[in-house]
Amino acid sequence: MRPHTLRARLVTGLLILLALACVTIGVATSLALERFMVDRVDQQLSMTVGRFAASLEHNLEYGEYGDSRGQSLGTLGVRIMNGQVTNAAVVAPNSTRLNLSADDAAVLAAVPMDGRGHTVELSALDDYRVMAIKGADGDVLINGLPLEGVNALVHRLQFAEIVVFAILMIATGIAGTIWIRLSLRSLERVAATAQRVSTLPLASGEVALPDRVPDEDPRTEVGQVGAAFNRMLGHVGESLALRHASEQRMRTFAADASHELRTPLATVRAHVELARRDPGDVSEGVRHALKRIDAESSRMSKLVDDLLLLARLDAGRPLARDQVDLTRMVIDATGDARVSAPDHHWRLELPEEPVTMIGDADRLHQVVVNLLSNAGAHTPPDTTVTVSVRVPGPRKAELAVTDDGPGVPEKLQKELFERFVRADKARSRASGGSGLGLAIVKAVVSSHGGTMDMESRPGHTVFRVLLPSI
Repeated sequence: MRPHTLRARLVTGLLILLALACVTIGVATSLALERFMVDRVDQQLSMTVGRFAASLEHNLEYGEYGDSRGQSLGTLGVRIMNGQVTNAAVVAPNSTRLNLSADDAAVLAAVPMDGRGHTVELSALDDYRVMAIKGADGDVLINGLPLEGVNALVHRLQFAEIVVFAILMIATGIAGTIWIRLSLRSLERVAATAQRVSTLPLASGEVALPDRVPDEDPRTEVGQVGAAFNRMLGHVGESLALRHASEQRMRTFAADASHELRTPLATVRAHVELARRDPGDVSEGVRHALKRIDAESSRMSKLVDDLLLLARLDAGRPLARDQVDLTRMVIDATGDARVSAPDHHWRLELPEEPVTMIGDADRLHQVVVNLLSNAGAHTPPDTTVTVSVRVPGPRKAELAVTDDGPGVPEKLQKELFERFVRADKARSRASGGSGLGLAIVKAVVSSHGGTMDMESRPGHTVFRVLLPSI
């Protein structure tokens, strides 16, 4: 599992909570067992307190090291007189007199005579539970029992708890992972559907949204998310359908209007041409007006033709499928550009072998012409324009138009291929530009299964077209 997924965080949180619970239970049970066992030791001490210690005087019947009968092994007996340890022994197979260090003697002498057990640590005997009382002769009598058995039992419990808790953690981690995975499966379906939606081209055209998320229990959070997501998809689908219908109506209108305008525009141009051939006795102003009418009607005819072409491309009209020599097409178009823009420097970079492809020759020629016209119209005189054709890979052809002009403003680069967008509005209108040239280029390239991109900075601008070749 990835460390930052919801599934990983849930499993990690579950294990952390379980670990805290295990630690709490382990500490509580260890302390409870230790307290219980120490209480039993205290009860045993209270029953025998002073008996062994009182026998630590010289007694010929039982030996000089006290009466150890009825005492368990390890029992400690200490006699203290005037704050000084006068005798000390421990019950062993052979009762042994203890030589206590000064520190141990001080520890034992400090045990309060309150009839309660106290834990002391002796350098010679480790941990002991001791109880002190005052003897009949006024001496302090201390009996003690070792805590070695208690500590060993607590340690065994702790070891067993560690083993059990480790197994429990592993089992919980596996079971929790499976359970959480099953619980989040519906949420994963929502995420997968959202991912598919995010990859759809929603900018234009008809969009087929993926299937809805299966319904889940609406009482659960996952079910509520799925239901809300399905409602959102429904609203988005309705909006996209309305937009597509509006686009279709707009395309139909543009195609019909363009088609209907071609005939009257052709008629206007024909009448203007006749009037200019035989103007008769008219003033210079009328002749200038006829010239302007002819120029503007020509511009209008080109705009109508461009709109009609875009409408047909948007509608997916089939294009001609002929073998096209892209190299020859670029040579011819560059020659025309040298004539139309003689104040620019035009360079060609072509491969040795012709690059051919299958496509619509007229439309591809329009792509090349529009790119060259764009470079000539939007760069100052003495700009060098390089037109190159190369084969970047199998069955691929690349056309690139590069110039060293001032570049395209950054704010226009993202919308440069939209319709009626002009990089230089004054220059475009003066030269008859409609703002449709690059939009047509993109539409034609897309209809041929190609791609197009642009890079621009001051001193370097390149329009790159990638097309499938033979």
